Amino acid sequence: MDSINWGILKCLQTNARQSNTDIGRQVGISSPAVSERIKKMEDSGIIEGYKTMVSPYEVGYQLKAIITLRAFMGKLKPFLDKVKTYDEVINCYRITGDENIVMVVSIKNQKHLERLIDQFIVYGETKTQIVLSDIVRNGPIKPL
Repeated sequence: MDSINWGILKCLQTNARQSNTDIGRQVGISSPAVSERIKKMEDSGIIEGYKTMVSPYEVGYQLKAIITLRAFMGKLKPFLDKVKTYDEVINCYRITGDENIVMVVSIKNQKHLERLIDQFIVYGETKTQIVLSDIVRNGPIKPL
């Protein structure tokens, strides 16, 4: 990873829909060179993919919450299989510490949150925090 590749990644993380010509102007190389470098980064797994960011609020999900789960004995593996089926779960992380799992969920309202928690508590003890606002959202990966 040289400074040009980092520059290309910065451009893509800011706006993945901009043209290779625009990216080339920003990093100082030609459009075909940008295309070749992007392809190499995709092939090597540095660039994992592209996605559309959807505003949960604008599509009816009024609340975001962080839920931690401390799994009951023998319930972690079943939970890891089941959690992938919940549409409300935006991100789920297996972590170290007192809890086993941290999830970020989007829900329509408090009643929706209550129903979701009721489904999780068969797997373990939960703790829930409501998110008030996003301070850093999908921050860019930067060179070390």
